[in-house]
Amino acid sequence: MTGMEIDREKNIQRKHSTYQSLDETFDIQKETYRGQQYSQIYFARLHLMRTLLYSLVTDWKPHVPVCTVLGLEEGKECIIVGTLYKHMKLKPCVLDEYSKERSAVPLVKPHNFMHPDDHLVLEDESGRVKLGGTVLSPSKYVTGGVVALHGKETTAGDFLVLDVFEAGLAPQIEPQLKSREDKYVVFVSGVSVGSSTSNPLQFQLLVDHITGHLGDDQEQGIAAEIVHVVFAGNSVEIPSGLLNGQNLASKDQSRLSEPVQELDILLTQIAAGVSVDIMPGSNDPANFALPQQPLNRCLFPGSRAYNTFNLCTNPHCFELDGVRFLGTSGQNIDDLKKYSEARDGLEFMERTLKWRHLAPTAPNTLGCYPFTDKDPFLIESCPHVYFVGNQDKYGTRILNGSEGQLVKLISIPKFCDTGIAVVGTIELHDYSFSVINLPLLRVDLSC
Repeated sequence: MTGMEIDREKNIQRKHSTYQSLDETFDIQKETYRGQQYSQIYFARLHLMRTLLYSLVTDWKPHVPVCTVLGLEEGKECIIVGTLYKHMKLKPCVLDEYSKERSAVPLVKPHNFMHPDDHLVLEDESGRVKLGGTVLSPSKYVTGGVVALHGKETTAGDFLVLDVFEAGLAPQIEPQLKSREDKYVVFVSGVSVGSSTSNPLQFQLLVDHITGHLGDDQEQGIAAEIVHVVFAGNSVEIPSGLLNGQNLASKDQSRLSEPVQELDILLTQIAAGVSVDIMPGSNDPANFALPQQPLNRCLFPGSRAYNTFNLCTNPHCFELDGVRFLGTSGQNIDDLKKYSEARDGLEFMERTLKWRHLAPTAPNTLGCYPFTDKDPFLIESCPHVYFVGNQDKYGTRILNGSEGQLVKLISIPKFCDTGIAVVGTIELHDYSFSVINLPLLRVDLSC
């Protein structure tokens, strides 16, 4: 049947969608490690972002000259562009473990290292300068962001910031939707199969809901309109006690593989009828540093038999019927929460888009590969949907850009803790998302 797929076990007609993966940017298979340090990724980031900001500041402050840090003159207003460095009194340091003389330090909350004495520094190739004034709040910014600052040098040698200019949202392609049919995308994160909080029955109910084996005719009709499912990280949890570097006994080897085998069985049921993307997360058996590479195909002997099963990177970018999706498994936002403050997780997501960088704290406090000639986390094209997995709670918001960009932000909660998956419909200029709340066994599409 043209444009349709038939569920083998139930006669559910599924709609067709055009899928294209855009993960080449995050592929490190062709990279060669030669002992390079992380300074080169900072140089690449500064070069690309400074070129962009130089082209934009002419419209922002056309009569203010642009100079380098070394070219600052006392009392003369100018614009400088550079990389921010945040000096944090409570930031953990590995050298503290080896310090012979340890002074008493205040207790630090494990989830945040902010302190009232934190301050910002701006640096470029010529030098660095401490930033002053009340315009630039240290609580908002983190190490690694590139900004343009309008101000002047003081007698103390600091740079008094009078105004701040960020790159803003990147250009956005027009969504090329070919029809106005209802098509749904499901986002799930933090399934954590094998953990103490994971509920196998709950996960099976989600699978049955997606495949149309649960609910009345109306709910099955909605299931037939699901065209894509994304698992945004932390799909399994390996018992940490088994990963001690020692040889494993046969029974321990079985315990080590059981969570992945259980996940594969459930993913196979979904992949039999729906296109599935699975991204690695911080707890999954993948490389630790961003960008995380796809999980090994050998882990999924059942699911990999279907061409609808896609092993993806983290971050992950793809287009579905001309709508561009970009998302992560949550490490970038979790790291921002440790070193800055915001009203909620969605505001952190907004900042990464406005700074045009998915992971500004990498490689300072967030592990990443030491790229030499590029920074793959720079956002060159603004997505239509930006999602982040493994968050504390569900949230969504529309972000509008100065050039007509429209982005739907989605915060995906941990499924093992909340039993919530996020479902959304793709329509022209209207990406409506709500939740599948399995404890209530209902789909709320009212918002």
